[in-house]
Amino acid sequence: MRKIVNINFKWAFTKQADSLPAELPKNWDIVNIPHCWNAIDGQDGGNDYYRGTCYYAKKIEKGELPKADRYYLEIKGANSSSEAYVNGKKLASHDGGYSTWRVDITDALEPENLIVITVNNSENNRVYPQMADFTFYGGLYRDVNIICVSESHFDLDYYGGTGLKVTPTVDGENASIEVECWLTNSKIGQKLKYTLKDAEGKNVAECESDDTIATLTINNVRLWHGRRDPYLYTAEVSLCEDGKLLDNVSSRFGCRTFKIDPDNGFILNGEEYPLRGVSRHQDRWGLGNALLPEHHKEDIDLICEMGATTVRLAHYQHDQYFYDLCDERGLVIWAEIPYISKHMPSGRDNTISQMTELIVQNYNHPSIVVWGLSNEITMSGESDPDLIENHNILNDLVHEMDKTRLTTMACLTMCDMDSTYVHIPDVVSYNHYFGWYGGETSMNGPWFDRFHEKYPNTPIGCSEYGCEALNWHTSNPVQGDYTEEYQAYYHEELIKQFFARKYLWATHVWNMFDFGADARNEGGENGQNHKGLVTFDRKYKKDSFYAYKAWLSEEPFVHICGKRYVDRVEETTKITVYSNLPEVELFANGVSLGKIASTEHFFYFDVPNSGETVLKAVASEQTDESFIRKVDKFNDNYRMREKGAVLNWFDITAPDGYFSLNDKLSDIVATVKGKVLFAGLAAKMMKQLSGSKPAGMDIGAGMMQMMGGFTVIRLTGLMGTAGVEMTKEQLLDLNAQLNKIKKPDKED
Repeated sequence: MRKIVNINFKWAFTKQADSLPAELPKNWDIVNIPHCWNAIDGQDGGNDYYRGTCYYAKKIEKGELPKADRYYLEIKGANSSSEAYVNGKKLASHDGGYSTWRVDITDALEPENLIVITVNNSENNRVYPQMADFTFYGGLYRDVNIICVSESHFDLDYYGGTGLKVTPTVDGENASIEVECWLTNSKIGQKLKYTLKDAEGKNVAECESDDTIATLTINNVRLWHGRRDPYLYTAEVSLCEDGKLLDNVSSRFGCRTFKIDPDNGFILNGEEYPLRGVSRHQDRWGLGNALLPEHHKEDIDLICEMGATTVRLAHYQHDQYFYDLCDERGLVIWAEIPYISKHMPSGRDNTISQMTELIVQNYNHPSIVVWGLSNEITMSGESDPDLIENHNILNDLVHEMDKTRLTTMACLTMCDMDSTYVHIPDVVSYNHYFGWYGGETSMNGPWFDRFHEKYPNTPIGCSEYGCEALNWHTSNPVQGDYTEEYQAYYHEELIKQFFARKYLWATHVWNMFDFGADARNEGGENGQNHKGLVTFDRKYKKDSFYAYKAWLSEEPFVHICGKRYVDRVEETTKITVYSNLPEVELFANGVSLGKIASTEHFFYFDVPNSGETVLKAVASEQTDESFIRKVDKFNDNYRMREKGAVLNWFDITAPDGYFSLNDKLSDIVATVKGKVLFAGLAAKMMKQLSGSKPAGMDIGAGMMQMMGGFTVIRLTGLMGTAGVEMTKEQLLDLNAQLNKIKKPDKED
């Protein structure tokens, strides 16, 4: 009978070794699994986190293990390449940092054993990911187990799977359930017992067979219906010989139908079921990728509180426990591999193996409806024949392995909608940041309308959209200021545009949580991407979180925005309130400022600002309070100061009526003098690039349109990542030249 022994406790760990130890080292650090060696340096900025080979070692006495015929070492997550050794003998290696892998260690075991696992997150040209906007945390960061089984057992060798595949087919009131299993060292005369159980554990169907495939029927089936009713059954298969149980495996599953309609979006069990939700990274502040079950549980609680119906699990395979939680909570999932940003001709085999692992290990999850082929892989253009062939291979592989689901991918915003590459998968989504990385918020909806009009039979969605917000504040938010107020405005606008377009098959906010991106140096807190609706430590829900809750959640609530923005200089200040109730009344120091009704769930009040004011919002029986204070001078603690920035806001002179580095490029080049100035600057930049393309990207009309939406200071900062550096003196000189160019009269 199978036994699983967890061996997370007390491993010796080092970054310093360059060879295998002959015995357990006494001078190594002692750590518990899950463990991540970049939990700090992978989140503090500078893109200088440790990337190399580290060693984990542990002594195991065979006599302390349950008696069994075969022993497998199971590693559920080691980023990104790893090797397993027992008593100095290398038994297996694995490339891919986000999936389960195993190795049979039986023949190498002795009475006393030294297990060593090496893990390497070094840069290379064959294992994905190698270029992306997140930290590639090194570590043995998920559970490590020893699985003890009989000689005859359910397969443990094939791509980290469970040896069990469950395929439900709904037929009217009933469901036909095909259960397929794989055996190792099976013998004539052994029997397989198949059992289906409902959520209460009651048997609903069973049979006994010699065959590794059985089809059973569930009468009056209860469907898995997303968040409305995430009902789960369990399939269990037992391997027996002469009445003795040798091994058994089980998996939960759900019965549901779905389709993605190019006009009506996602259809679940014959009903329109809009997919509106978020993307998620798996890391945490101070932990890296080494999450515990309670962290995953907190994440899904927050996602469900917001009211999301879908999660894009980016950009790699996530912990099995999180997929289980998604099954239980009814969240519809996009699962993908880390084929991202930079296509590597020598990485094709790795995309195939990672996709195979993703499907084999996750096939039974009813929450998953699409397999993602890649993300923003066309940074260097979408016409590379090898890139296109790689995608066609993956697309065909998925369809061969899984007849029940669809393929998708996330396209870079500059990718031409007419590109052959765009139309490889069954459905497609784009990552658009109009209103943050240039352009205007108003450009988002119309872009998708153009795609839908041009390709009416191709389901289109938005796989990423968002903007960054930290604890900076203003009453006059503008693109690029990193304030919580601009993020709230941005998401208000995008919600109104996206949620009104039911043809969008899915929309995923980037991101649910702030996450580690050690190469980032912006926003005043380096080493992180701050586009999350919730902070990295999960302690603060930004105002934009409540904007989505107002539209998606059925739990009554009211929320006053700007609670961290207390000191305000204006005589009358705007206060925004979010609620999923139809009417809100706002009180200032107990005096009603009136009631506002809104079908858009966003309520805007003009509030007299004098002295200290306690605000109270009332919506039906729901209330919320906040506090503001009148000050004479703007509180500079609310204004962004970037760490390591060449210039900060206080360095830039901006005379009234004249341009400065704080103005948008599009406004400046609309004038004759501004156009001449930037034509010369662009020529110098291209010379500095020596003909290369910034960040490997093609600069086409779409890119130029987006760049026009940047302020000059923000654009020059982003150009630094492409190798175009400007000194403080050069920027101040450019600002002085801009200060001489008069802005057009507003009447013009």
